[in-house]
Amino acid sequence: MASPTLLGNGLCMAEVIAIGYASELAFMNKAEIPLGRGGSLVLVPSVPPSLLRGLTPLPYLQSRGTRYCFVRRLRCEKTWRVEKQGEMLSIGRNRSQPPRSNRSMSLGGMDYADPKRKSNVTRKLILAAGLTALCIIMLKQSPSFNAPNMFAVHEKGLTHVLVTGGAGYIGSHASLQLLKDSYRVTIVDNLSRGNLGAVRVLQELFPEPGRLQFIYADLGDAKAVNRIFSQNAFDAVMHFAAVAYVGESTMEPLRYYHNITSNTLVVLEAMAAHGVKTLIYSSTCATYGEPEKMPITESTPQVPINPYGKAKKMAEDIIIDFSKNSDMAIMILRYFNVIGSDPEGRLGEAPRPELREHGRISGACFDAARGIITGLKVKGTDYNTPDGTCIRDYIDVTDLVDAHVKALQKAQPKKVGIYNVGTGKGRSVNEFVEACKKATGAKIKVEFLSRRPGDYAEVYSDPTKIRVDLNWTAKHVNLEESLATAWRWQKSHIDGYGSSSSANYA
Repeated sequence: MASPTLLGNGLCMAEVIAIGYASELAFMNKAEIPLGRGGSLVLVPSVPPSLLRGLTPLPYLQSRGTRYCFVRRLRCEKTWRVEKQGEMLSIGRNRSQPPRSNRSMSLGGMDYADPKRKSNVTRKLILAAGLTALCIIMLKQSPSFNAPNMFAVHEKGLTHVLVTGGAGYIGSHASLQLLKDSYRVTIVDNLSRGNLGAVRVLQELFPEPGRLQFIYADLGDAKAVNRIFSQNAFDAVMHFAAVAYVGESTMEPLRYYHNITSNTLVVLEAMAAHGVKTLIYSSTCATYGEPEKMPITESTPQVPINPYGKAKKMAEDIIIDFSKNSDMAIMILRYFNVIGSDPEGRLGEAPRPELREHGRISGACFDAARGIITGLKVKGTDYNTPDGTCIRDYIDVTDLVDAHVKALQKAQPKKVGIYNVGTGKGRSVNEFVEACKKATGAKIKVEFLSRRPGDYAEVYSDPTKIRVDLNWTAKHVNLEESLATAWRWQKSHIDGYGSSSSANYA
């Protein structure tokens, strides 16, 4: 659909905003519009959100699944027209006429009285019938009218992966890798932390039918989740969707338990109900808490000290308990601090401005380098570490998503694989700041503050098990280089996914 369709009767215009299945429209088009059924979203070009109030959905073709024609009255003009695929078709009279008290207007061969002079049920019914007829005609002319939903059928040799949270920083990079590796991908995201711009990038890179679709939904809505599973033929789930800030979790613990633990239960129940047998679960090193011994192995006791880590551990426990009486293939990946971005500059990290204070240290460094904030705040200088600042294992996002894809390939029925995903080397916050200064070439002012609630002194991994079992090893281990890659994306996307300049990515 190249442009919205306009129709009217000589006085008032309406706009046919979208016609088609929700999943097709979500894949094909770009702006946002609520379906009004089940809270899902269709994506349509050139329709600003301010115009989306008061939409009237007209459902058609129930036997093939519901399609929708969204209509909204827009404005008054003296002519009306149908505009489709950039083609303008004149309909009715185009010449101006002075207003008369009871002048009739023609719509598709049907007359009705001037609505400013006379409002009655008959006129409204005729108008609705005309719009309905036009929508049906356009539906029949649509190239996708008789096309099956490719996402609703299993295809031999093709794995269809549901990526929850696929519009987020890590989820979008994972979706990119899956698409590059010829998987079919469905992204489900409520966009509370994700970016629709990342989905658009992926759609532009992989426009072929049956490769990628985006569905707007909240995993907390069990009915919506079950509907998604019933309408799609998934072979596997990569479950990334979660709020993921340690500091925020201490202030909003109930939100974290609901978003992480409860929503994972919803996903598991849907998988069980619809026979989806493979789960790759995105967990965290925060489940270990503050271990007495370093490095962390998969057998290190899990004693989380903040709600984020506790909620993730609860979700892990649910998954493991469920697996004992099922034949599911499950992989749980506990990863460490994520940095970097796509080396080719297609994707990056673009957190919402209001979340900056809770975000990753890399984002804070870049904001300081760009002058968005006055300087960098390092929280905690009295930890039991060589320089007093926290020590973390920084894993490049490209390596991380590679580990997820390898886990998907190696997952086996009736088995649960648990792996740490890290470099095996810890770097202090002070070391990180110095690397960020070199990567950006900026003079960053650093302010040292008291500890952040819920933080732990030292965390880094022993990646031996994942190397042996999955043949995975981190390749992007130069901290400064990973930060430089992310910095290039930041410079070329000053407003995140709202703007880009590929010419500046070099």
